[in-house]
Amino acid sequence: MRLGTGDDIAVFDGRGREFHARVLSAVRGRVRVELLEAIAPAPEARVPLTLVHAVLKGDKMDAVVRDATMMGVSAIEPVITSRTIAWSPRRENDRWGRVAISSAKQCRRATVPAIAEPRSFGDWLATSAHGLRLLLVEPSAAGAAPRSLRVLEDHAPGSLALIVGPEGGWTDDERQRAEQAGCMAVTLGGLTLRADAIAVAAIAIARFALRDP
Repeated sequence: MRLGTGDDIAVFDGRGREFHARVLSAVRGRVRVELLEAIAPAPEARVPLTLVHAVLKGDKMDAVVRDATMMGVSAIEPVITSRTIAWSPRRENDRWGRVAISSAKQCRRATVPAIAEPRSFGDWLATSAHGLRLLLVEPSAAGAAPRSLRVLEDHAPGSLALIVGPEGGWTDDERQRAEQAGCMAVTLGGLTLRADAIAVAAIAIARFALRDP
């Protein structure tokens, strides 16, 4: 809003390319620019990371999309679980896209993660094809010998999916079906975190364990 004709700016296409550009004209709702030269964008994660997240109520999912974009995920795949609260598909998906773009601008990232259409968790389990799928569970559901994200120190996955549940947690049936489908249950430790706080913590730990930039 404060820029005018002749000002230099940086622009990006959302697919990993960034450019030095100059404003040719700026009127309300429309800006024309001239691309001058390519700029090396911030590096993306070495291991593509997909966040699979149960849809949360209210604006909590906006925060999840914002933080996941900032933390470098390559894709966000919302899922509907047994404990997902009612939501509006069209309105939410449009807003999540805007939130992701805004977050990419704020953190100077040239790639905007793809946000899939929400689908049932069962459908996701049946059709997803990620290299390693980690199901985040609360401490009480982790069993006698809980695994942590340190398992990534001993793996070199071609791709990774972190799967986070809803406010009420996974049902026993959902956990069993996930493990039968090849997902590995892991926990972030002995504390129970809010559903909207789990993703950013898990992504940070995962990237550290994978020695990703």
